[in-house]
Amino acid sequence: MGTLYRKPPPADLLQDLKITIHDTFLVFPSQETQRKSIFLSNIDQVLNFDVQTIHFFPSHKDFPPHVVAEKLKITLEKLLVTYDFLAGRLKMNPETGRLEIDCNATGAGFAVASSGCGLDEVGDLVYPNPAFGQLVLKSMDILDKEDQPLCIFQVTSFRCGGFAIGISTNHVTFDGISFKTFLDNLAAVAAGKPLAVIPWKDRQLLAARSPPRVTFPHPELLKLNTPLAQESNAPVFDVSEEALDFKIFKLTSSDISNLKEKAKTHNARISAFNVVTAHIWRCKALSYDIGDDDDDEEEIGQDLERVSTILYAVNIRPRLSPPLPASYAGNAVLTAYASAKCKELEEGPLSRLVELVGEGAKRMSDEYARSVIDWGEINKGFPHGEFLVSSWWKLGFEEVEYPWGCPRYSCPLVYHRKDIILVFPDIVDKNGVNVLVALPSKQMGKFEILFHKFLSA
Repeated sequence: MGTLYRKPPPADLLQDLKITIHDTFLVFPSQETQRKSIFLSNIDQVLNFDVQTIHFFPSHKDFPPHVVAEKLKITLEKLLVTYDFLAGRLKMNPETGRLEIDCNATGAGFAVASSGCGLDEVGDLVYPNPAFGQLVLKSMDILDKEDQPLCIFQVTSFRCGGFAIGISTNHVTFDGISFKTFLDNLAAVAAGKPLAVIPWKDRQLLAARSPPRVTFPHPELLKLNTPLAQESNAPVFDVSEEALDFKIFKLTSSDISNLKEKAKTHNARISAFNVVTAHIWRCKALSYDIGDDDDDEEEIGQDLERVSTILYAVNIRPRLSPPLPASYAGNAVLTAYASAKCKELEEGPLSRLVELVGEGAKRMSDEYARSVIDWGEINKGFPHGEFLVSSWWKLGFEEVEYPWGCPRYSCPLVYHRKDIILVFPDIVDKNGVNVLVALPSKQMGKFEILFHKFLSA
């Protein structure tokens, strides 16, 4: 139960995928598009950074990699008519001091590459190899820094005939849900079909109220005092250099069922996400380093009185009144939180922790979400807590059916952060989950012990 992925020594990880970039170019909309500026909500405003995903495919006799690359290029040209903002550029409006997308049709990026390795040589696709970064082009050398595309594709062929599609997008363009819609549309148009979903592009639906009204306290948000122009690239969490151990903990579907059974009260429905998040929370909070002498009773007592706050994303589309369109194409995710003393996390029943996680999501009513958005109109800041659980578990990227089939695996390009724990689907056990944890060595040792202890308790 709760198996631990083998931590491979560096020699076991393929560190050089022997990538050759054959061509880089810009892809433009296939039809003329209207020049306009797109309003970005206060949720979008703080997400000015790139997110990379990689989608691995086995070889397909009817779709060799060069055919896939050409089909994707033509498909992207068509999609950039509907997704005109992906062919635009980010700009600062000098009058409002806000970021906007200038839909100027200056193009998305595209690269064609090959690897000297076979896909099977790459190894376990679930294990986030830093070398996977070679499969995503992050910037276009032919363009100035201020003129970088908001979206870049890279198609990399492997020696065996398999291939990877690496996609880099600025987070202002999509959240995980709207990116999944984009992938569904990419697959549909590539197959010669109409759009699977018509994206809703009007982001004014998440504009702040006038005047803004902050009607709740927001302990999950931290106000910054830096000028607006300087803060767009400020880190949301600690990114200082620190030696971190990195491990993947696997929760099987059976493990998750057992956790749900332990947390069950009065036949109430318990979501898999809530019970997994509660389990992670108590392990992370109780592995916190309280000092050099962990046997000091006074320090241990103080730590049990410490309040731990966990953050996690909640989709607000169905929570607003009226609900946002499910196809809303911007960022419609806000940060929920749960707080508890470490004493409760250690001694309390799992059912109570699951309840606290659930309350964080329930708190996200229409008025609460509007209050968060209005807070961002008055203040400039970011989510604030002990750590964030970033879940890629139920997004369904691996379920997208392209003309050449579904991906063997889809994953984000992972950067190790001790304040962010990633949760993502397993490649075999579709109802299981993998938990990526990066911590200093001492804390990792505690986390691992607690992870197995609370599973078997």
